[in-house]
Amino acid sequence: MLRSDSPCLQIDGLIKDFGPVPALEGKMVRVLDGINLKAFRGQVTALLGANGAGKTTTIECAQGLLKRDGGTIRLLDGDPGRPTPSLRARVGVMLQDGGLPPSARPIPLLRHVAGMYRNPRSVDGLVERLGIDSFAGTSIRRLSGGQKQRLAMAASLVGNPEVLFLDEPSAGLDPQSRVIVFDLVRELRDEGLGIVLTTHLLDDAQRLADYVYIIDAGRTVTEGTVPELINSKRSAGTGRVLTFEATPGLDLETMVPSGLSAIETRPGSYTVTGPVTAADLAALATAWDAAGVMPTALQLSPRSLEDVFLEVSGKERR
Repeated sequence: MLRSDSPCLQIDGLIKDFGPVPALEGKMVRVLDGINLKAFRGQVTALLGANGAGKTTTIECAQGLLKRDGGTIRLLDGDPGRPTPSLRARVGVMLQDGGLPPSARPIPLLRHVAGMYRNPRSVDGLVERLGIDSFAGTSIRRLSGGQKQRLAMAASLVGNPEVLFLDEPSAGLDPQSRVIVFDLVRELRDEGLGIVLTTHLLDDAQRLADYVYIIDAGRTVTEGTVPELINSKRSAGTGRVLTFEATPGLDLETMVPSGLSAIETRPGSYTVTGPVTAADLAALATAWDAAGVMPTALQLSPRSLEDVFLEVSGKERR
C-alpha cells in the first residue's frame, strides 16, 4: 500500500443545514453537525452510517456539489467549494444515482468523457476490466442496475483521477459484478489513489476499508482501522458474538452471565456479545437446562464491524 503522509482530503467541523422545512414550521434542519475526516492516497476510507446519517451529504460537500454552511474542507491542494478546472480534473466521482445520459451507449459515452481530459485512462482497458463490452450495444436506459454501476465506475475513472469518491458503489451489483468492482478498488488503492466511499453494507466496508468513520445523526461517533474498531474496549461488545435460536421471550438478564451483553433481535433470535469464554458457555447451558430451553441453532463468531456499528450508532438490530 502506498499511503501518503499528508491527507488528500481533510474535513474539519463540517456543518450543513437544509431548509426551511414546512413540516417543522419553516425551521432549518442541521444535517451535518461538525464532521471531521481525513483520507490519504493509497488508502480506502469508508464513511458508514444508517440511511439519513449524512454520508452522501458529507461527500457531496467534499466534492463541491453542495455548499457547506460551516467548517473547512481541503481537497488535494484546493477548496472544493471554489474549485479550479485543474482541481476538478484530478477528482473522480461516482454518484449513487449514476447521473448518466439515458439515451447514450456505454463506449461512445466513455470516449466522449475521456476526450475532456489531458491524460485519460484507456477506455478499452476500462471496458475490458469492468466487462462493459458485454452490454456495449445497449442504451443506458435499458441497462440493469449493476450494469449502470459498472459504467458509472468507468466514467469516474476515465479521467485518471488522484482522488476517487464512490457513493454506495456496490448498490445493485450482482455477486460477479461485486467481485469485479471490489478487485478494481483494491488495485486502484495499491496504485496510490485516495478512495473515499460510502456504504450501508457493513460486510463491504470490512472487506475493503483501510480506515473507517462511523457517523450518526450528522456527527462522527467513532473512527479507526477495522481491527482497531473490532478490538476496541470502549464498548461491552468486545470479544465474540454468540447467536442462538430458542423460545421467544427468554429472561436474558438472569440467564446471561455478567460481563456480557444480550438482546433478542427478533422473536426467538438472540445475540450475546462480549469476551465469551468456555465458562460462559457452560453457565448458559446450565441456565438453559434449568429453564427447560433447548436452542435449535447456535453459532459463536468473532465480533464484526456490524456489531461495532450497532453499538456506537445507537441503532437496534432489526
